[in-house]
Amino acid sequence: MAGFRIGRGRDNNRTPRQPAQQPPRQQPYGQQQQPPQAPYGQQPYPPAGPPPQQQWPQQAAGGHGEPEYFDPYGQQPQARPPYGHPPQGAPSYANDNPGHTQAFAYGEDLYHQGGTYQAGAAAAPAGPRLPWKELFRGIVTRPGQTFLQMRDHAVWAPALTVTFVYGMLALFGLDDARADAINSTFAKAVPIVLSSGLAFVVLGLILGAVTHTLARQLGGDGTWQPTVGLSMLVMSVTDAPRLFFALFLGGDNMVVQVLGWVTWIAAGALFTSLMSKVHDLPWPKALGASAIQLIAVLSLIKLGTL
Repeated sequence: MAGFRIGRGRDNNRTPRQPAQQPPRQQPYGQQQQPPQAPYGQQPYPPAGPPPQQQWPQQAAGGHGEPEYFDPYGQQPQARPPYGHPPQGAPSYANDNPGHTQAFAYGEDLYHQGGTYQAGAAAAPAGPRLPWKELFRGIVTRPGQTFLQMRDHAVWAPALTVTFVYGMLALFGLDDARADAINSTFAKAVPIVLSSGLAFVVLGLILGAVTHTLARQLGGDGTWQPTVGLSMLVMSVTDAPRLFFALFLGGDNMVVQVLGWVTWIAAGALFTSLMSKVHDLPWPKALGASAIQLIAVLSLIKLGTL
């Protein structure tokens, strides 16, 4: 058995073993997945398709080199919107909503337009100043609108003038004071009449200041000059009908007394409207702020006990 050789041979009929293929590796999020690697010694696998081409945005017509906003879901680039305005189709949070911000230019104030009335400030009047005639007519015919329009305007000239003239005439509406002025000489009567007018001016200033202080204590936000001036006008204008009849009939006449009560109620309504419009108070607080002035007007002027 010389031609027969014993040894370990290989079965030529068996197919060669294929190298084990490794499972594809998981790529981290955000990275592009790499193609599978070919076994060592073999040609690499051809790519599944042509490589993606880099697309560069074209300059929009009329853009003049400005940056552009791109829509990730669209195909066409969008031109840059005006400054301070979100792009077309932007989500709601890009607008001026609570909890989000909005860009605006330097020096541009989108939240304070200067139209808000500040407490104690006369920078934003509710309307133009009314002339004397329209002011007097407005107090009688449309007091609420007149007080609201004049809430930030001082009315010293008409208030002091009207109150001074009213004080001089009010002397003749009181029986005892009128008798003293008539029975005295002209040289003595003039100082008495002028002193009466000055006393009513001081009285109006004091009562107006007290009313303004009470209104501020109750939460009012009006200024003191319109409050004092308008309160002096209300005190003088509302007592004009009673004073007219008192000059001829005397202060103790029954008609004069009735007119005194009627005009006192009208003065209370006007004072309440005045404090409500000038100081932004509800009518109970406005009436409470005018209480001391109303009591003083009733006891000192209307009932003739001055």
